Amino acid sequence: MESIQEIINADIEKELINTPLREDAFELSDSEKIEKIQYHFRKIMETLGLDLTDDSLNGTPRRVAKMFVKEMFSGLNPKNKPSISLFDNKYGYSKMLVEKDITLYSNCEHHFVPIIGKVHVAYFPHEQVIGLSKMNRLVQYYAKRPQVQERLTEQIAEGLKEILQHDDVAVMIEADHLCVAARGIKDTNSKTVTVHYSGKFEGKSVQQEFLSYIH
Repeated sequence: MESIQEIINADIEKELINTPLREDAFELSDSEKIEKIQYHFRKIMETLGLDLTDDSLNGTPRRVAKMFVKEMFSGLNPKNKPSISLFDNKYGYSKMLVEKDITLYSNCEHHFVPIIGKVHVAYFPHEQVIGLSKMNRLVQYYAKRPQVQERLTEQIAEGLKEILQHDDVAVMIEADHLCVAARGIKDTNSKTVTVHYSGKFEGKSVQQEFLSYIH
């Protein structure tokens, strides 16, 4: 069975190269990370003046720590990458395959507040096709990191290419950023759109076909 360090060494260039991580990012176990985050988040709450003897607040530092490590930022650890099922394309299907409106819930790495939106992915099947739910799982894996939308778009696209072993892939993300809506300019109407086109999707007519399906 591969150790976590072997997994990191094999995958770091492929999937984490654009995510800023220290070399010692995985030296602590999940339980050790939870203990440290719990301690520091308790200090943050105390600094804000909150009374942590209150029943409602007392368990918050540990809840936040577990949420960070096990849920919201679990995609930082490559051992959590989902296993992706491929099936023989027995039907000879060669047209565009689109999975649209995949729920996106990530967190902005600049303010650690939510990015909420939709992801649309598409590809042209060759000899194999991806299990439909696996595309959703791949999106969620990359989303569960402190992110910027541009990087997330590229990571999903590169992840799909790696699985499919070809470049006929498109990704579009439409998202609301709470760092824009809930603070700063407080603009609740704007959305951010990012796209990745490669392979056949670099053709304008194919792009228009993709856009017609998702809108």
